[in-house]
Amino acid sequence: MKRLRLHETTAIFEGDRDPDLQDRDSKRRTRRGATLLVLSLAVLIINLDGTILNVALPSIVSSLHASSSQLQWIVDAYVVVLAGLLLVAGSLGDHIGRKKVFLTGLAIFTIGSAASAFSASPIKLILARSLMGVGAAAIMPSTLSILTNVYTAPQERARAIGLWSGTNGMGLAIGPVIGGWLLAHFWWGSVFLINVPIALVAGVATVIVVPDSLNPDAKRPDPLGAVFSLLAPALLLWGIIDAPMRGWGSPLIVGALLIALLITAVLILWERRTSHPMLELWFFRSRRFSVAVSGLALTIFALSGGLFLLTQYLQFCLGYSALQTGLRIMPIAVILLVAASLSSLAVRFLGTKVVVFVGMVCIATGLAMLGSTTISSTYLDALPSFILMGVGSGLCVAPCTESVMGSVPPELSGVGSATNSTALQIGSALGVAVLGSLLNTRYQDRLTELLGRYSLPTPVRSTIQSSLGGALEVARRLGGGVGAQLGEAAKVSYISGMVFAVSVGAVLSGIAALVVLALLPSKAQAHK
Repeated sequence: MKRLRLHETTAIFEGDRDPDLQDRDSKRRTRRGATLLVLSLAVLIINLDGTILNVALPSIVSSLHASSSQLQWIVDAYVVVLAGLLLVAGSLGDHIGRKKVFLTGLAIFTIGSAASAFSASPIKLILARSLMGVGAAAIMPSTLSILTNVYTAPQERARAIGLWSGTNGMGLAIGPVIGGWLLAHFWWGSVFLINVPIALVAGVATVIVVPDSLNPDAKRPDPLGAVFSLLAPALLLWGIIDAPMRGWGSPLIVGALLIALLITAVLILWERRTSHPMLELWFFRSRRFSVAVSGLALTIFALSGGLFLLTQYLQFCLGYSALQTGLRIMPIAVILLVAASLSSLAVRFLGTKVVVFVGMVCIATGLAMLGSTTISSTYLDALPSFILMGVGSGLCVAPCTESVMGSVPPELSGVGSATNSTALQIGSALGVAVLGSLLNTRYQDRLTELLGRYSLPTPVRSTIQSSLGGALEVARRLGGGVGAQLGEAAKVSYISGMVFAVSVGAVLSGIAALVVLALLPSKAQAHK
């Protein structure tokens, strides 16, 4: 056997002194950094899309004459499709290659964004948003899977995932401001069109720098489970969103809700019996996992539903422009980011249970304080509620996510991540649907009573009852004393509905806080 010389031995143990090895290592680091940047850019536009849309809702009402229920579907169509396809898209990436699925997702998301920007009706916008959801579902799990394969060293991977997670929060923080600026200079479609050049740049960069990977031992996809997981929330949300218009006792509404529950039961039975389940139901036997997932979903339920109502309140009732609204919503996002960054330190001293409990109490208190809003309230009156909601959400999201991922075996972290993301999206969709429908029910009841005193054409009456934006447009056209009275009555009805909705949200958040206090373990339990 050939004996190594001293300088050769040294080069092996101190490869950084070898120019060739050093050069190769530098190139690897550069490529990993470029990959992280591309993946983070894709995640940014997906998360930006949610908050940037909120400030555009009043403009969509004015331009497309969308009703309140249509507004809810414009928000929720994207989320429902995204949540329903996350797990199956992740499995597909394991089989055919994550880079291929990622690029396909970017292409679909780009087409959906362009179609959304130029939609000529609420229905076309809802369909285009659904297409965006398909693209986002292919992008999200692929980014994390690629990242964990590129960064194999534990410390480097932790830093990379931290930066990736920070990009998620950045989208939440800057979305309202960017949306407000775009609406101040362009039309409402610009909030979707901004995705197109970013996605194109990300796509070209992906082809050049992002490596492909797959899991040869992955289970085959579960298309039937994916169909069930799409149908159940879609029917549930349709029933909740359309109930104010058709009546909660309508056979169509009751039927939709019952069928949604039936499909959910069938989905659970199928996932228990199939050899290749989309969702590992045995995860939920862990109290830490199931309580953390529920807490995460309810946190996002309150945050998304609250933001949906508040953006319209700030613009329609308080008269702020889209940009002014974005700046006034920004404290929630900024405080959420700060609280989230400090939550791990709090968990170290107090434990997960206490931190999440305090966070949910903050959310419940913030929503309860909004329940005292009146027609004479100002932004400064609502600001303490915004701060509490931001603090509470920040304290809940990171510890709940850590509890979810920490209770899943390392070899199944991809499935755990997809389950975590699905809980976030379902919570967001239900928050908009439930709180929005509670508001609409009260709003329409109050206005129906008022409009009974006036003789108005049926189309005008429908416009007034469909949304606050529609009522204010009718009031503007009427002008004079009658128009002023109608505008004031519509605002009072909206605030009454908002108070009712956030009060229910406060009660649900309070109950969730008690459940967390009773059932969520404070410390991680070792995997068996």
